[in-house]
Amino acid sequence: MPYEKEKQVAIEAVTRAAQLCLAVQADMVNVDSLEKGDKSPVTVADFGAQAVVCQHVTANFPEAVIVGEEDSSQLRTPENAAKLAQVTGYVQQFFPQADAEAVCGWIDAGNGQVTERFWTLDPIDGTKGFLRNDQYGIALALIE
Repeated sequence: MPYEKEKQVAIEAVTRAAQLCLAVQADMVNVDSLEKGDKSPVTVADFGAQAVVCQHVTANFPEAVIVGEEDSSQLRTPENAAKLAQVTGYVQQFFPQADAEAVCGWIDAGNGQVTERFWTLDPIDGTKGFLRNDQYGIALALIE
């Protein structure tokens, strides 16, 4: 069946991301966020979800191009070292040997460009809803 492996990998990746998001919500009464350049919020869960999805997709499809929403530049700043440690801790629930550098690399694996075949990812579609413990989605699609 065509795309069977892609479908299975996508389901596994999004399931892990959802589990990470639920763990973040369960651990934090008030999930705080950073602000992106466009003034939209980005949370530990956004970064963690992108890391686990990108890791899983690229582990199964090493040639995969992923166009994601986040990058690790904010996390790499000294003032956000605690946030990076939080993200790393959540990602380690799935990949115990992961360190901060690996997590940033997985996040940045989502910095691909549109090609003939690429994955697109919004790790938390509806971050404001997520922050309110309301509705949000994890959006992953393969586009050809």
